[in-house]
Amino acid sequence: MADERLRRQIAFLAAQMMYRRVESEYFTAKRKAARQLGLEYRHRPGDLPSNREIRDQIQAMARMHEGPKRLEHLLDMRLDALRFMKCLARFRPRLIGSVLTGHVRKGSDIDIHVFSDSLTLVTNLLDELEIRYDVEWKRIIKHSEERVFTHVHVFDRNNFELTVYPEDKAHYVFKSSITGKAIERASIAELEAILGQEYPDLNLDTELDALEEKIDPYLLYRMLLEPLEGVKQSRKYHPEGDALYHSLQVFELAREERPYDEEFLLAALLHDIGKAIDPHDHVSAAMEALEGSVTDRTGWLIEHHMEAQALRTGELGGRARARLQQSELYDDLMLLNELDRRGRVPGAAVCEVDEALDYIRGLAAGET
Repeated sequence: MADERLRRQIAFLAAQMMYRRVESEYFTAKRKAARQLGLEYRHRPGDLPSNREIRDQIQAMARMHEGPKRLEHLLDMRLDALRFMKCLARFRPRLIGSVLTGHVRKGSDIDIHVFSDSLTLVTNLLDELEIRYDVEWKRIIKHSEERVFTHVHVFDRNNFELTVYPEDKAHYVFKSSITGKAIERASIAELEAILGQEYPDLNLDTELDALEEKIDPYLLYRMLLEPLEGVKQSRKYHPEGDALYHSLQVFELAREERPYDEEFLLAALLHDIGKAIDPHDHVSAAMEALEGSVTDRTGWLIEHHMEAQALRTGELGGRARARLQQSELYDDLMLLNELDRRGRVPGAAVCEVDEALDYIRGLAAGET
């Protein structure tokens, strides 16, 4: 009985670490959980829970914290997996992992095996598709045997992890670290069959066409933000440096003030994107570039952020001042102006563009 309680405690702590993305490996999470319970040197193998037990705990946490949106997100990820697998068809892609089994949680990637004797062929295709990616060679030692896995981390509408195997492994039976049995995987045709069975009212062709036509707004935001790094500003008004560094400072300050407010955070991050398009009228340039990709509230805050500055310095006319003050968004606008003025500190710590966008995307998906 004591052993069973220990297993449950270790499973719960390990699941917490993995759900919160503190750890990504089951074995490491188990060892750390055992250490927290003072069992590092005296636990027996039977005291440690199985990977399946930890996964079940993670899923319970996902159901509790993410609710029905988790299932909506699962369908979106499966459709996106099918779309991307069709792009990778020449490499015989196989969907594996949580998106296939339905065990998705906050921050889950879409995991796909691809088979090619040349990594370059895979990355050349991604280059042709103009998709961002990183390549990682991961060294694993298990049972005194070293193996190196090639992972391609793809950053698209969803994040993908491609594991590249030689072509002669296409029919190899991989074992699951969770069940110890043959890993569940699906080809393009098998994934289409699963979607047809689980979502009988779904028109796959229509859904995939919609995905192809739909521009991911976060890709647009990144494209608009990155050129700001080359926009140098007056040292008198912006001693911190370039416009991207300033924008990330304002975002960080906004995250401290309104960590839950997706629309406000997006306005803070994007308020100066027009400076890389038309430095003489950066507000109009921003509004044109963002048309249709932000909410009315976010757009209004960006559109009027320079007027807020003029109001604060007494340079705004009476009618314009009255118009702003009568808006229900007036307090939000003046807070944005305050953060805009504070976000000018040389050497301030800021996150990367992708981290900021991932945080806001998480809010939009109900994950953060």
